[in-house]
Amino acid sequence: MRTDPMKHAKHLNLLPVLPALILGIIFVTGLSSCADSGKSDLVKRLEEIFYDPSFAKIPDVPFNVADYGAVGDGETLDTKAIQDCIDAAAEAGGGVVSFPQGVFHSGAIFVKSNVELHIDEGVTIKAIQDDSHYPEIWSRIAGVEMYWPAALINIYEQKNVRVTGKGTIDGNGKYWWDKFWGDPPRSGGMYTDYLARGLRWAVDYDCKRVRAVVAYESEDILLKDFTVKRSGFWTVTNTYCKRVHIDGVIVRNNEGGFGPSSDGINTDSSSDILVENCDIDCNDDNLCIKAGKDADGLRVNRPAENIVYRNCITRSGHGLFTLGSETSGGMRNIEVYGLKAIGTSMGLRFKSAKVRGGVMENIHFHNIEMAGVTYPFHFEMNWYPAYSYPTIPENIPEDSIPDRWIALTNPVLPPEKGIPEFKNISFTDITVTDAQQAFFVNAYEEKPMSNLQWKNVSIQAEEAGEINHALDWTMEDVALHLPVSEEIKLNNAVNVELPEYFIETTGRVEEEKVLVELNEILSLSEPGEGTAMIAIDEESGIINSEDTILSEKITLVMRPDKENTFRFYEPWGDGVVFSPVDINLSVPANQLIVSGEKSHIWTFYVKIIEKPHAVNGADTWEYYPDNQWLKLNKTGSTFTIQVRSIK
Repeated sequence: MRTDPMKHAKHLNLLPVLPALILGIIFVTGLSSCADSGKSDLVKRLEEIFYDPSFAKIPDVPFNVADYGAVGDGETLDTKAIQDCIDAAAEAGGGVVSFPQGVFHSGAIFVKSNVELHIDEGVTIKAIQDDSHYPEIWSRIAGVEMYWPAALINIYEQKNVRVTGKGTIDGNGKYWWDKFWGDPPRSGGMYTDYLARGLRWAVDYDCKRVRAVVAYESEDILLKDFTVKRSGFWTVTNTYCKRVHIDGVIVRNNEGGFGPSSDGINTDSSSDILVENCDIDCNDDNLCIKAGKDADGLRVNRPAENIVYRNCITRSGHGLFTLGSETSGGMRNIEVYGLKAIGTSMGLRFKSAKVRGGVMENIHFHNIEMAGVTYPFHFEMNWYPAYSYPTIPENIPEDSIPDRWIALTNPVLPPEKGIPEFKNISFTDITVTDAQQAFFVNAYEEKPMSNLQWKNVSIQAEEAGEINHALDWTMEDVALHLPVSEEIKLNNAVNVELPEYFIETTGRVEEEKVLVELNEILSLSEPGEGTAMIAIDEESGIINSEDTILSEKITLVMRPDKENTFRFYEPWGDGVVFSPVDINLSVPANQLIVSGEKSHIWTFYVKIIEKPHAVNGADTWEYYPDNQWLKLNKTGSTFTIQVRSIK
């Protein structure tokens, strides 16, 4: 029976809540202002290109999609009207294509030379979940050239193009996510079928998923200020492009599920690229550079070069900044700085394989912060063997083998051409806190990771880690803070300087404080038979199921030995209406789902036997291994947090 709504109401001294996004903007602005001095020649040259008012200048001639029949009601298919408007602008010599406020349901759109697609605040372009609306065109996917569905927004073999505005590009990707791996993730879909048939390496190429924004073989491109949500595959990609500026783009790919391979911003075999002031929450590499894969990538042999990524934030995802795994064309002259990772599973990540090849050199990382990153420096040259070394099973009939499989399985000859090489890389002014493993380096004896220079780096981690096959490393003012006395494990590390070790107990003290807090909560009420959740308000008062409360800060303690559900109510609007707040902990899917009307500051403690590989959807998280509690922090009203087990 419902209790009296006001009987259990609790009062609150309301404080303003600053959303994570605003905090991110403040952070990025601060970094921009402090990074103006001492710029490299590469940064100066790219700023001269992209900050010139004449860069990608578009004629100031207005075109509105409504004049060509676009409706924007979220139901009518507006693809043709939008494309007709773009084509009219291009035929007139260029112009700015704009939208009235609304949700424009669409298939593939192709932006033409001398056209700006301006997506204002209050405008959403939303992908139709129907493969037939995305024609297959020649492209490169995960390092291999092949036919692939067009993206939602395409800049294909064009010059002088802008996509701008504070609006939203919604990839509406769950259809393609479920097609790939089912719901919950890895419970079905093509992934499960291909895995059972020994074809894990092929499923990414056969499950043709629609990307959100793609520039291909294009020049002089500006992508600025828009938000991209729920991409079916990679989110923003520029392949074979020259002079691309990506500024202030927000990526949110973990809404309504978790898209496989939903990389944030990828640069693929392109040159003169500036990516800055972006905020990325995704379910794969957040910021990434690629350059082709295996025999096909070596055939194309186009490097990624003259690239700057700076002043960005990454949240959920697999890599603050990643080189690879597609490395065949090589990468050079790259500068990465002013980045901040918050709970991203990996920090600076290099990945390749013994069939990739390529030389990665003259790369500089500096002024970077990582908090709660499991593996801050993870360099794996034998990455994901089940994916990286494809062979076609003998039971597959030859006449059913697609061309892309042949391209993927062509051998690299001579074999030594496939060994990737990373050299001449510097790391300066980097701070890492709350990491699991400080270093993981696994290169090859034939081409050790060579001439790495580390200066003014501080790492706080649970484990020291290991370095395999390294040559000529220098370390100046590099400190490794560990909870116990431990040294980095070395294998074929020649002339490799090591950090100075410090025993650091801060993490242990913090864990003890958390356990005291938890014991206080647990002493208030032990879960009865049928529930494993305890909820308290900010005054440490118990919230009973079906109570009506008014509280900004809410803490829940969960021991997920069963499905957990919990509901309370809160006043809404003028205080006469009471809306439900539902919390559901889905154990099989490892998902925590919260649904309500008003934003709260949430703290969740979940009992879990091992540290997760990644946590998607939380603002921050921390794992306390001694007592197996996972702490999650989130500000919001409706959201999903997924805990991913260690791979």
